[in-house]
Amino acid sequence: MERAVSLAENNQARLTVVDVLPPLPARLQVPGGGDDLQAAMVLERLQMLQAHTAPHQQRLHIEHEVLVGTSFLEIIRSVLRGGHDLLMKPAENPSVLQRLFGSDDMHLLRKCPCPLWLTGPEEKADYGCIVAAVDFDLEKSDVPDALNEQILALSASLALSDFAALHLVHAWEAPGELMVRTWSNNPGEDVASYVQGERARHQKGLDALRERLRERLGAEAFDFVSPQFHLRQGSAVTVIPELAKQLEADLVVMGTVARTGIAGLLIGNTAESILEQLQCSVLAVKPAGFVTPVAAG
Repeated sequence: MERAVSLAENNQARLTVVDVLPPLPARLQVPGGGDDLQAAMVLERLQMLQAHTAPHQQRLHIEHEVLVGTSFLEIIRSVLRGGHDLLMKPAENPSVLQRLFGSDDMHLLRKCPCPLWLTGPEEKADYGCIVAAVDFDLEKSDVPDALNEQILALSASLALSDFAALHLVHAWEAPGELMVRTWSNNPGEDVASYVQGERARHQKGLDALRERLRERLGAEAFDFVSPQFHLRQGSAVTVIPELAKQLEADLVVMGTVARTGIAGLLIGNTAESILEQLQCSVLAVKPAGFVTPVAAG
């Protein structure tokens, strides 16, 4: 709550606090009784929400909503109705599973139209280390990309506000290595040359991102943040969780849905495989043009 209040305060933003109640079981939905009982439950939960936010009410106006239905659906509908720019939610942290994110979290990661910030059970008041995962089209690495720009903007802004270390990581692979090794007359030399060439192409893309971040922040702020850039060979599924663990990251900022025409970007099973391995907070970003399958309703 403190993180949400501070963020809204610093950005002159509206803050809405939402809770979702499950609908009453069918056996309790009796004529003249079910609706009254559900309404009483909603009113009680609304009063609890208002009491929870009372210490912050002097800092900014906070709106409250208590909804009834399936949790992730009602949350997304609230986002759509309110035109919200960011959704913050504590991760479910299901105790029976060795992962941080539960079923509602995964539904929101797939379907929520705005950036989704899932906080871990030991959320810090100020982050010490932020990891931002970036990818790009090698044929257009010098052209600004909306998803990368958003990831850069969010991660850099948080690093500045929390005085946190910022690490940007790009995972790359050499998909033609086996073919070169199979068909080459001089496999050792040709494979090394091919892999080196692929690495150089990805390095060029990462260098272009570095310059765009410098332009966005300005030289003084860029030097203050002093972001570290990591170019690592391997699958994003392995590279990103390993680096987050190695750096003891407090937050990972990443995309969750692919952009057309960019092979290997975080998509579907890849993104979910990464998320299943993370034990820190996540800020998940959708590309421009993403349309949720959920209707405002």
